[in-house]
Amino acid sequence: MRPSATSPPDSPAAQAFRRQVLSPAKLRLFMLRKLPMAWLAGLRLVALTPEAATVTIRYKYLTQNPFRSIYFACLSMAAELASGIQAMMQVQSGGPVSMLVVGLTAEFSKKAVGTIAFTCPDGLAIAQAVADSRATGEGRTVLCTSTGLDEAGDVVAVFKITWSFRARK
Repeated sequence: MRPSATSPPDSPAAQAFRRQVLSPAKLRLFMLRKLPMAWLAGLRLVALTPEAATVTIRYKYLTQNPFRSIYFACLSMAAELASGIQAMMQVQSGGPVSMLVVGLTAEFSKKAVGTIAFTCPDGLAIAQAVADSRATGEGRTVLCTSTGLDEAGDVVAVFKITWSFRARK
């Protein structure tokens, strides 16, 4: 079954995955095992729906750069996780699908201090690409946009991350 343009699939496996990663303790254990740098940086998943995800990162000793702001690589981790966690949720049900970042661009517009929240609203496009790859056996790519806002609501950075999905046989 292919997802419609207005309503993404929300399989039982995706729901179970979402419940697990939205549990702070279980997410920390997952990051410690699979994403240790994200764990060290203190990334937090604050929202995950079939449509969008929000990940936060805070300015602190381990995320700082010499200019008293958040190091761009730490911002990149948060932006990538905002799209990647949606991709992980979409590949939970059905046959195995490989996923890989194949492109990344970033624009920075303001110094990143305090807590920065990256939101990626591309869950529908990710779900469609995964479904298309499973249906055809061919690879699909999706350009996801993660926008980082500071505590005042100002845009700090916009990351465009290209994900590749390919159903495995």
